[in-house]
Amino acid sequence: MLLNVARSSYYKWLSGKKSNRMLENERLAEKVEQIHSKHPDKGYRRINDDLKHDYDIHVNDKRILRICRIKDIKSTIKYSRHSCTRNAKQPQYIADNLLDRKFHADKPNEKWLTDVTEFKWYEGLEARKIYLSAILDLYDRRIVAFVLGTHNNNSLVFKTLDEAVKNNPNAHPLFHSDRGFQYTNRIFHKKLEEYGMLHSMSRVAHCIDNGPMEGFWGILKRECYYGKRFTDRLSLVHTIKFYIAYYNDNRVQRNLGILTPREKHDMYFAA
Repeated sequence: MLLNVARSSYYKWLSGKKSNRMLENERLAEKVEQIHSKHPDKGYRRINDDLKHDYDIHVNDKRILRICRIKDIKSTIKYSRHSCTRNAKQPQYIADNLLDRKFHADKPNEKWLTDVTEFKWYEGLEARKIYLSAILDLYDRRIVAFVLGTHNNNSLVFKTLDEAVKNNPNAHPLFHSDRGFQYTNRIFHKKLEEYGMLHSMSRVAHCIDNGPMEGFWGILKRECYYGKRFTDRLSLVHTIKFYIAYYNDNRVQRNLGILTPREKHDMYFAA
């Protein structure tokens, strides 16, 4: 006991035998590295979610964090959005903020959020843009519909709404947007009325009023766009489409109970 080490611990160390805990941690570390090598954007929490969802391995976050630190596993750096969409200069229609940051929904197609974001690709030194318009369901956080276009215009937003209704013909959700010019357009408001939807709008300069939609943009760009340089439009379009399919069908979310959006959606109707 000269070094304050128990005799049994000393002889176990001397024998070179590993404890069951150490062996289990080594097996965990192998799984953690497999997940990280396939999805380097994932931090320890999302890695642990995958362990539960895909491997039925249930351990606490702190244990996975310790393993990640030992293995020097880190997620992709998160980039923050620093601005809100500009409001229309001469809005034809303004709706109240009926959603009022109540981001919980009891069933699919009860509350939809929408927005448009931009991406860049490069032709030589010249930057070119494409725009992504998407609609997100607050119940299962799935992307209900999305459209990519060269121009951020009314047509882009109208097509997205039409695609969402085509995929969900019986849906009559509360439809929330910011005050961008496309959404304050009188024609867009009329389309919502025809589809039996009630319009809600964020307040001026309050991005958080559309928080889950902004959150999705952050997830998408962090995991498939930031840190990359696209030199042709086709590869960028393919990357975005592939990621949204992955997000809906394969990306588990803790706030959904370690389920994917598709699983959450299907479980509601199966019940």
